[in-house]
Amino acid sequence: MDDGHDDRTAGLAARRLAHASVADLLGARSGTVLDDVLDPAAARASLGAQDLGLARAIAAATFRHLGVIRHALAARMTQGLPEDQPRLLALLATGAAQILYLNVQDHAAVDLSVRIAKNEAALRHLSGLVNAVLRRIAREQAAIRQEGDADPLGLGTPAWLARRWSAAHGAATARAIAEAHMRGAPLDLTVKADPETWAERLGARLLPTGSLRLDDARTPVPQLAGYDSGAWWVQDAAAALPARLLAVRPGERVADLCAAPGGKTAQLAAAGAAVVAVDRSEARLRRLSENLARLGLAAETRAVDALTLPDDDQFDAILLDAPCSATGTIRRHPDVAWTKREGDLPRLAALQGKLLDKAARLLRPGGRLVYCTCSLEPEEGEAQADAFLARHSDFARLPIAAEEVGGETGFVSERGDLRTLPSHWPDAAGGRGGIDGFFAVRLRKAET
Repeated sequence: MDDGHDDRTAGLAARRLAHASVADLLGARSGTVLDDVLDPAAARASLGAQDLGLARAIAAATFRHLGVIRHALAARMTQGLPEDQPRLLALLATGAAQILYLNVQDHAAVDLSVRIAKNEAALRHLSGLVNAVLRRIAREQAAIRQEGDADPLGLGTPAWLARRWSAAHGAATARAIAEAHMRGAPLDLTVKADPETWAERLGARLLPTGSLRLDDARTPVPQLAGYDSGAWWVQDAAAALPARLLAVRPGERVADLCAAPGGKTAQLAAAGAAVVAVDRSEARLRRLSENLARLGLAAETRAVDALTLPDDDQFDAILLDAPCSATGTIRRHPDVAWTKREGDLPRLAALQGKLLDKAARLLRPGGRLVYCTCSLEPEEGEAQADAFLARHSDFARLPIAAEEVGGETGFVSERGDLRTLPSHWPDAAGGRGGIDGFFAVRLRKAET
């Protein structure tokens, strides 16, 4: 890239950041998520909040609609998609996303994309191609959007996920999940106390499960009432359920394994438990501690691999929110759909099994264990629970009742496990309903 002397052009720095971040992820940097690329790059470039917000919006829209965008680009490029050139593909995709799905002027999206190409040595000779393709996208945008809206599962979803969701949840539900991903997600909050009052103060809806929902939040989170006083924290309504299902009592010693970013730790601490928050990442645990301090809550933190905890370190209750494919969070994190691979599942499932077996050894007789994942994949949910119970005859399922999840019978499986889907709660002001896809099973260890 050249020295960037023209970054003073309004919106150019944000578009550069969006382009670079999408290119990094399309370059198949395994294990990387959008925020891990976007935020450090913005800090290095000293971008302000407005530019960072625009870059995030462009990158998110690109991944949310990447299937439709790729299809549209392929149909308009005689040589097909430049799969071996992630920076070119990212530039075309981010430009198309602005034209098709963001409230920016078409000419600005085209002209600034061309400007980026001209100022990057590897793309300079392709600036004419970028200009021609994006101008055609602009001319034909209505037809492109209509085609995408008509087939969110086939065009808007990676083929391996569409196939898996259809097999696991049925074709109609799989399509509804894909539609929810296209709509995106509202802002959900968990409050420490008095949700009715905070719902009124924030102009939020009080959901049946106890979370608050701001359907169309435009105010930055730190500027919302109650943030500075630590009255609440951001947490998807589905993510708030597993800690509630553990039903901890004041004074109980509780382990939150794989604890970061800390929403569940905060719930357990707010309930009066003596919480040990475990996570491999020191940086993530520091952020967790900072959040707890804002909330006026406390927990012991341990920056270690949960598998290395001594077996004689016993707990009354354990929450295991295990590392997973995160396919249940695509409505909030659309890059997940395009950066995860089906081949990741066996490795993740094996790790989940090891963590479950470790949790079993750490739990006192008579103790409770909630295992959960933010995944739509059975290998990381139902199959994992079945395999654990087959290995551990001293554990039994504690079925979840609909009354524990706001009376939502659709959230509870026939065997009494939690299974939420992005297609649940579809109706909302502004079109952003839904809930993250979560699985949770609640287990009790025998007394002896």
